[in-house]
Amino acid sequence: MKKAVTIQDISCKGKCSITVALPILSAMGIDTAVLPTAILSNHTGFDDFFVHDLSSDFTPITTQWKKQGFSFDAIYTGYLGTERHVDHVKEFVKDFKRDDTLLIVDPAMADDGKMYSGISPSFASDMHKLIKGSDVILPNLTEASFLLGEDLFHKEYTEEDIVSILKDLSKLGAKKVVLKGISFSRDQKSLKGIKGKIGNVTYDSSRERITWHFHKKIDQSFCGAGDVFASSLTGALLRGSSLEEAIQISGDFVLESIKKTMEEEDYSTLYIDFEKALPWLMKRIGIL
Repeated sequence: MKKAVTIQDISCKGKCSITVALPILSAMGIDTAVLPTAILSNHTGFDDFFVHDLSSDFTPITTQWKKQGFSFDAIYTGYLGTERHVDHVKEFVKDFKRDDTLLIVDPAMADDGKMYSGISPSFASDMHKLIKGSDVILPNLTEASFLLGEDLFHKEYTEEDIVSILKDLSKLGAKKVVLKGISFSRDQKSLKGIKGKIGNVTYDSSRERITWHFHKKIDQSFCGAGDVFASSLTGALLRGSSLEEAIQISGDFVLESIKKTMEEEDYSTLYIDFEKALPWLMKRIGIL
């Protein structure tokens, strides 16, 4: 059985971060450890939240893990929020990453043109330290804007713009880049029939290969969808899927999860009911 560790916060209310990563990876047959960075009363999409930092607990936990000889096939990071957390994760990677360990970084810090509540714009430069040497990074367009120090969100971009963004992100030190949530208002030079759709695009710097993956666009944004995507992608990669296959699986799983969520009469965009789509995911990857 493949082993992963996910390093991000625990939001006591609201489905995101560890409370999304652990059940999804477990359902995909991955032995998953958790290393929480903080405890939040609820995720930052709500009007207000309480946060308790767990930085002081990092070293005691990882010291015990080293004594036990624990090892991981993947290190998957999500919401961190502070420079101190990034530094702790860098130390963890130094101690636990083998040559064949995947380092998957979701720079979960921003969306819809702005940083998440409680995160400073300068945090993007802290993320550079973690991205350098990573195997896969998973930013959305807003996060890419902050990482590159450019306003990419408030303009109409072209296919060529996206390719340039991918290559610039790769120059930060990631082997592969997945840029999430891309949509065009009209067809592009080599992309036809994509108007009104949303997708994810990948760039493999070792092969100079770019692949596009589009699906139906739902005109609502759900908190936690990025975590559902990143967690299922990590699981698919660990189960032997190529990055292109993993993107397709995780993108379809997010769409299926949103459909299940919207079947409820009183659904809220503050949650995504991914649990109802887990049987679909397990069938897709051959567990059921």
